Amino acid sequence: MTGAMGRPRDPSKDVAVLTAVRELLVEEGYQGTTVLAVARRAGVGAPTIYRRWPTKEALVEDAAFGHPSPVPMPAPTGDLRADLREWVAMFLDWLAQPVTRAALPGLITAYHHDETLYERLVLRSETDVRAAMVDLLDGDRRRADAVFDFLVATTVVRAMTRGLTDRDAFCDRTADALFALARSDHL
Repeated sequence: MTGAMGRPRDPSKDVAVLTAVRELLVEEGYQGTTVLAVARRAGVGAPTIYRRWPTKEALVEDAAFGHPSPVPMPAPTGDLRADLREWVAMFLDWLAQPVTRAALPGLITAYHHDETLYERLVLRSETDVRAAMVDLLDGDRRRADAVFDFLVATTVVRAMTRGLTDRDAFCDRTADALFALARSDHL
């Protein structure tokens, strides 16, 4: 016998669940986005959710960070400072979206308590982006890791605390700092 047992998965339920998570994150925050609340809003049972997502964190990650295809990174232009500014703007714009901004505090707390949750996110999304940063910095992994870590830390904190307030000035200042870090002789 070939094929899986049982009914085929209904993709419309996935869409309904992820839509419900996004709505609840914005309306109620991370704490108010419970699996039961999501199930009620999506019109499905909690077992339907748990068959697709083993934890609340996995569910929220998919809703906030899940993309059917990878987000393309900015193409290098040959002007490193300008390229870094594009990276800062892209990260900030993405992280400051209402759904992502609402998900971050709860996910960061969950990652603090269970490192395997964060490792899953890294494998899912960070590895390819780090590789693009290495390419941008001419293959220098040590510099790329330092620049990437600074980029993520500053944009996450900024997105959670101030959102897009003074976006352009923040992007300029952060790009200047990243450029200095990328060119530092102390790495």
